[in-house]
Amino acid sequence: MKRVIIAVTNDLTIDQRIHKVALSMIRFGYQPVAVGRKLRSSLAVNRPYICRRFQLLFNKGPLFYFEYNLRLFLYLLFVKAEIFLANDLDTLAATYLAGRIRRKKVVYDSHEYFTQVPELVNRPFIRRIWESIEAVIFPRLDSVYTVNDSIASIYNEKYGVPVKVVRNVPMATEAEPIPGRIPEHFTGHPIILYQGAVNIGRGLEEMIRAMVLLPDCRLLIAGDGDSKHALEELVDHLQITNRVHFTGKLPFGQLAWYTRQATLGMSLEQDIGLNYHYSLPNKVFDYLHAGLPIIASDLPEIRRVVDEAKFGLVIDRFDPDYLSQMVRFMVENPELLQGWKLNAMNASPDFVWESEEEVLKQFFPVGQ
Repeated sequence: MKRVIIAVTNDLTIDQRIHKVALSMIRFGYQPVAVGRKLRSSLAVNRPYICRRFQLLFNKGPLFYFEYNLRLFLYLLFVKAEIFLANDLDTLAATYLAGRIRRKKVVYDSHEYFTQVPELVNRPFIRRIWESIEAVIFPRLDSVYTVNDSIASIYNEKYGVPVKVVRNVPMATEAEPIPGRIPEHFTGHPIILYQGAVNIGRGLEEMIRAMVLLPDCRLLIAGDGDSKHALEELVDHLQITNRVHFTGKLPFGQLAWYTRQATLGMSLEQDIGLNYHYSLPNKVFDYLHAGLPIIASDLPEIRRVVDEAKFGLVIDRFDPDYLSQMVRFMVENPELLQGWKLNAMNASPDFVWESEEEVLKQFFPVGQ
């Protein structure tokens, strides 16, 4: 059985895309090995495939990326495998170099427009380093896929490399969600849900400020990230701790349970850099499959899905007054919410991972 090494810099706990790709590899007849890193806060992982997580001396900044890629490169030099799959630009250098030395097939999965992430937009020197790495390696790749048509078009035009699209949609049949726990004082109130990375530019600060004007609503933030501490301080400052709850990092089996408890899902990414402009977060599809109406940013890929499925509102303003008005309009119209819910459930069969597997088979032929 051929082995595929799937490399990523996160700790594998909440990365649904890696998990779905690994399960697809099993169905295709391969043996996947997911490689990431282990933090002190990392949850245990129990998967039907091998997981290898490096414990590193550095966990952020340039030294982290250097150490991780060095460890990954040395690992790939000696591990038994036929295909190396790099996920995002921060694993590509080690994966590509090891693949060239060992004459292995290298596949690249670009989860986002990496060189335009908000963390790099205002750091031109660091951004140029990543752009240089990309410019050297990308034109030499012949097996590339990404998450949506917009990013695929950018890379194709920039490097002349054909880029396929594998959307980050849920599987048609998934395991029963693991129950979580909603605060008791949330019971009986409309719940607005945000799930995903708690980072800048996600509309979280704006929604928290809007909560001051939404005394009957509750905000559930399911995830973790660099902005979590600052947002918790903002909640304290606004004296709305009884209306906003942070779950912290959740395994995706439990995250799906929280999705099903909400009244409204939010995906309010801000247009701060091309990565966000062309983003299509997997939470959009998670909300869709859960029948959860969405309030979403007017960004091209997000709008395309919301308009096609007709399961919520797309907005282009995020000031607290306007945002609170839109939320109130949605939660106070149960017939409208029910219509969006039905639309979502009817559209969900068109957005399933099993359809995306047909594209993956072009890179990982079944039975070979």
